[in-house]
Amino acid sequence: MLYSLTGTLLKKTAELAVVSCAGVGYAVHIPAGITQQLPPAGQEATLYTELNVTENDITLYGFATEAQRDCFRLLTAVSGVGPKAGLAILSVLSPEKVALAASADDYKAFTAASGVGPKLARRIALELKDKVGRGLAEGGGFAAGAAPALAASAAGQAVAALVSLGYTASDAAAAVARIDDTLPVQDIIKIALRGLSKI
Repeated sequence: MLYSLTGTLLKKTAELAVVSCAGVGYAVHIPAGITQQLPPAGQEATLYTELNVTENDITLYGFATEAQRDCFRLLTAVSGVGPKAGLAILSVLSPEKVALAASADDYKAFTAASGVGPKLARRIALELKDKVGRGLAEGGGFAAGAAPALAASAAGQAVAALVSLGYTASDAAAAVARIDDTLPVQDIIKIALRGLSKI
């Protein structure tokens, strides 16, 4: 299994990056959102990869962080979510937002991705809710074994703090999901507590 690729970035588009490693150019499908996270063409880049082998195709998918790759793995483990839908979701939602949306049962967040309708979005939220809920309650991102995408983020810290105050992971995640995650942790907690007190 290919864990990652590090080499010269030959080309990047909204959906594809070509990385040259030891004289071999690897075409790697990427979510649209990570193009800005990659260096300009000609510079060294690292992509965390997932190899998908089917009867008719071998495709390499790449991500700027391990959390994105682990989120992609969780998404594509959901029945009906293929690699294309997984990339589409990660093009519009960060791993942190995926975890918050799933934990809060906010299936509508997933419908922002191209090709993801309400029925599939509900299935994603339902199947991931328990997996990410446990991770959020423990201050991490996803279920055990996956990268703790939320551990260092303000939203993840706020959810963990609210859970420690006695709120359920899903209530805490739902309250935090509605708040700008660029705010400091203390402000997110205060705003979330105001929202939770009205429930």
